Amino acid sequence: MKKLRLVAVVAMLAIVTVASAQMNLGIKGGVNYSNIMGKDASDLYEAKIGFNAGLAADFNFAPEMAIQTGLFFTTKGANFKATNKASIDLMYLQMPIHFAYKVSVTHGTRVVLHAGPYVAYGVSGKAKYKDISVDVFKEYNFLGNSYSAIQRFDAGVGLGVGAEFGQFLVDIGWDMGLVKLNKNLDWKNMSAALSIGYKF
Repeated sequence: MKKLRLVAVVAMLAIVTVASAQMNLGIKGGVNYSNIMGKDASDLYEAKIGFNAGLAADFNFAPEMAIQTGLFFTTKGANFKATNKASIDLMYLQMPIHFAYKVSVTHGTRVVLHAGPYVAYGVSGKAKYKDISVDVFKEYNFLGNSYSAIQRFDAGVGLGVGAEFGQFLVDIGWDMGLVKLNKNLDWKNMSAALSIGYKF
């Protein structure tokens, strides 16, 4: 609960800052490398590859500083170690709110360091085994075990480093979920991403 309050406070401060900032829009997308972490997930899962894509926004309130946000479709989840035919595939609509510090390297080129919270809502979630597919946002039975629903809401913190080359950008980021995916199990999202983008 304390972690969620901290996320909420940081988000509110970011919104206040954004109100007086200059906005730049862009598009951004790339490859995700996700897993499910936690004491109840150890030795069960291994990372899976997915994607992220969406609309990005920079609110520049100083020459070197900005609030970075946007709205992205992003995949998370994991593969089961026991078999390469089973996986949990989660699709979220995610909004990060990151503070960014931009360091000029040469004319038109800047290194960007950013960190902050994110919130996400699950729009699709499937547990798959061979030809069997079930909705994980509902209570389900999978591989002989009964599981309560994975909740749709997720929140956590993220950080990253990137580079801006004029209107083009490259970014490497990492997100760690702070919310349990299941009320009875210590499962949390974790993902890394490599993205490219273009600012309008």
